[in-house]
Parts: sequence; C-alpha cells; structure tokens
Amino acid sequence: MGSGGSALKVCAEHHGGINWLSLSPDGQRLLTGSEDGTARLWSTADSQCRGHLQGHESYITFCHLENEAAFTCSADHTIRKWDVVTGQCLAVYRGHTSIVNRILVAKDYLFSGSYDRTARCWSVDKEKQIQEFRGHRNCVLTLAHYSSKDVLEEEEEEEEEEEKVSRDLLVTGSTDCTVKVWWVSSGRCYQTLLGHTGAVLCLILDAPNRELFSGSTDYTIRTWNIVTGEQLKVFKEHQGSVICLELVNRHLYSGSADRTVKCWLVDTGERIQTYKAHKHSVSTLKYHAGILFTGSGDACARAFNSRSGVLQKIFRGHKFIINCIQIHNELLYTASHDGTLRIWDIRGICKRNKRRWKKDRSAQGRGSQKGSLSRLFNNKVGCIVQQENGE
Repeated sequence: MGSGGSALKVCAEHHGGINWLSLSPDGQRLLTGSEDGTARLWSTADSQCRGHLQGHESYITFCHLENEAAFTCSADHTIRKWDVVTGQCLAVYRGHTSIVNRILVAKDYLFSGSYDRTARCWSVDKEKQIQEFRGHRNCVLTLAHYSSKDVLEEEEEEEEEEEKVSRDLLVTGSTDCTVKVWWVSSGRCYQTLLGHTGAVLCLILDAPNRELFSGSTDYTIRTWNIVTGEQLKVFKEHQGSVICLELVNRHLYSGSADRTVKCWLVDTGERIQTYKAHKHSVSTLKYHAGILFTGSGDACARAFNSRSGVLQKIFRGHKFIINCIQIHNELLYTASHDGTLRIWDIRGICKRNKRRWKKDRSAQGRGSQKGSLSRLFNNKVGCIVQQENGE
C-alpha cells in the first residue's frame, strides 16, 4: 500500500470550507461551492481558476455544473444561475424560506430541497417557480428525478391520465424518515415510502430496474420498487449512519459513519466486501476503473481495489473532512472543509489495477478449463456525522 505523496496542485483561493464539487458533463470545468459564500470555476486543462461567482449573502451548501451554466444554492434561501464564461449571475430563484441544501437539474427543470420542509421545481430559463411539493414534516435533504416512461408500461401509464401532461417524477428524502415520490406536473404525492426510522441522507435511482435505494441514520439501506412503493430489501450490517451511495453494475457501495464502506450484491442483498482503514466517517465515495475512491472525516482520501478490498493508496494533505471527490482524465480531485481543492495523479494505481484485472481474468479462464470454480467478485450532514464519531 503506497502513500499518496504530494498533490499535483493545491488550489487555495477559497476563504472558507468547500462544501461541494461538481464536474461539467464535457469534463472541461469544475465548480466549487464554499462556506465563504462564493463559488469558483476551474479549468481541468490547467487547474486554473477561471471564474469567481459572487452574490450569495451566506454560505453555499451545494452546486451543480452544466456545460454552459452553473447553479448554486445557499443558506441565504436562494438559488443562483451563472454564466460559466463571464461569471455573470443570470438568474436568482427566490421562494424558499430557509436554507436550500440540495439542487438537481433535469431537462428544463431545476429542483431544490430545503430546510423549510418543501421541495420546489423551477423553470431553468424563466426564473420562475413551477411547482411546490409540500408534505414532508421536516427538512428535505436529498433529491432524485426520473420519467414515468422509463419505468411504467403503457397500460400503467393509462391509469395516470391526469398526469400525462408531464411524465416527470421527483423523489425526495427527508429527516422525517420518509421518502416521497411526486408528480412534477401537479405536485401530487404519488408514493410515500415508509420503513426508515431515521433521517434519509442519500438516494440513488436505478430507473430501468424500477428500483430506488435510500440510506439513513437508522444504519440501514433500503431498496424500493418505485412503481408500487414496495420495500424490497433492507441492508442492515452498518453500525452507523449511511452517508453516501454509489451503484455500479448491480453492485451497491455504501459509505457510513461507522468508518467503513460496504459492497452489496443488489440482486441478492448479500454483503460481499467491506473496505476498512478509515479513521473517521466516510463522507463521499466514487467508483472508477475497478477502484473505489473514498473521502473521509479523517482528512484523507483512499483508493481500494474494489474486488479484493485491499487498500492501495492513501492521499494525505487535507486538514479537515473531505466533502466531495471527482475523477477526470485519471486525476483525482478532492474538496475539503479546509478550503482547498487538491489534485492528485492516479495514473499509476489505475495502470496497476488494469494489469491485476487482466491477470485475474486470465487465471479465471485457466481455472474454468480445469473445471474449477470461477472466482467470486471479491454520492453534508456534519452534525449527525460528528455525533456518531463522539465529537
């Protein structure tokens, strides 16, 4: 297991912790949102700051980057849209009455979730609220979006005639322990998913398979059928809040306040791997090329072989919790509450992992010829995280 050495670059222009990091779909830019109330745009070509987005009156909680526009939400109760070339504020979306903690952009819609117990839908271009989703008894922490045409058969769609104007649905997770599914066109609640006994911190959607995964402070992950609302499975082995989820090839990775990541087979519910070595909560994770990258409250990022669970590298240098990571062109980007964006070269471990994968495949092929068995396969709630780590 190697040390991460020094970062290729440390970007320290922010004057407060970085709460989120977003990568544009074309991979040309990164966006950071900070406690200092500003966002910054970075070029992935040279890692230079190309824009300083100023205008919010309080800290930025979350940000989202498209190819031509950036979006930020803030504790000042607003959401802003920015031009990525000029840095000009193009729109301010007002209506929430408390901290806006999450946004999601889908098609021409902008969705937001807030501590005011509502989620809202806005027209991206017209700076206008289209819909309000009211029904949660506490703050909305996380969002997901899908279209009913992705999951419903034609006969099922006929049953929802009043909603056929728009087939879009919004999913919201809340500290009231529920997940709700809403018709975007009417604001009507389509399903309330009951089962969690703690706040719902993260959601991940698999629309083609009609499944939704939710992670909670009750230490569980639950799988739901998003058409019927039926709870399908409960994953119970974590000993702390489930903070982040990643779904790759029917394998579910879950990061927790118990200082571990676990990998589960979605189809059976079996836990097949546990990734240890973290000294604090796992705050963020991302799968890339057979490697599981994690960020932790212990200020380190780590790289694990996703099959074996072996720790391959530790990236040291941050001073506080790593809130978000991104990967592009075999570079790892880590954003921390210490206010820095750090860039790390991961080409070496990616190459080593590819060689191991080819070797394993070759060995599997020889084993099958001999009749032997083939080998089995071996995305800030700071207060909650801190409490569970005894701070």
